[in-house]
Amino acid sequence: MNKRTYHVSVGLRIRRAVAKTVIRLVFQSAGRVKVAGSENIPRGKPYVAAINHISIYDPPLLLSLWPETLEAVGAVDVFDKPFQGDLLRIYGVIPVHRGQYDRELIDIMFAILRAGYPLMIAPEGGRSHGSGLRQAKPGVGYILAEADVPVLPIGIVGTTDDLMKKALRFRRPSVEVRIGKPFRLPPLEGTGPARRAARQRDADLVMQHIAGLLPPEYRGVYADAAILPS
Repeated sequence: MNKRTYHVSVGLRIRRAVAKTVIRLVFQSAGRVKVAGSENIPRGKPYVAAINHISIYDPPLLLSLWPETLEAVGAVDVFDKPFQGDLLRIYGVIPVHRGQYDRELIDIMFAILRAGYPLMIAPEGGRSHGSGLRQAKPGVGYILAEADVPVLPIGIVGTTDDLMKKALRFRRPSVEVRIGKPFRLPPLEGTGPARRAARQRDADLVMQHIAGLLPPEYRGVYADAAILPS
């Protein structure tokens, strides 16, 4: 594994603090925002915060409400979009080329966790554009196995594509972040195809925990396999 280091500069910390405050005020003004399960966050330790990804609103919502700073990755094509791309650059989001193997990105993610920072990941690999969960990509299983850190399942409810349209009509939509308990994945076993299957199994396990935090209509392909919080 590449032993590169990861450091967050003072300037970036200041930019993030300002961005989080502004974005949090926007969401709190636009709708009724609730966070449940904050006591489950393993503060001051490295972990992967795994979220469902309905729309463009999920990452900024979570990053702005989180009690400590999360590192984040985002699709490289979003960086070219007005406003969205500006927000990503201000926060210091790390660009990712979806559907491509990116060794440098993987090394950065490992460096983030090794340096003691928490990292936000959307295991589905992109927005679903609907409330139902899609099957996870195996990448999160690989990251968690190699980094040997816990995963924190997070279910986000209410961030549909029409969220801001509702807000502009003064309907104040309800948005909720539900934080589950951290857990560790079982060790990966086997080689070749068997190991790849184990990574997918672990990624699905993460999603099953996320599904258990969501209402039934949000569970999508994991509707029959949701693991409810104990």
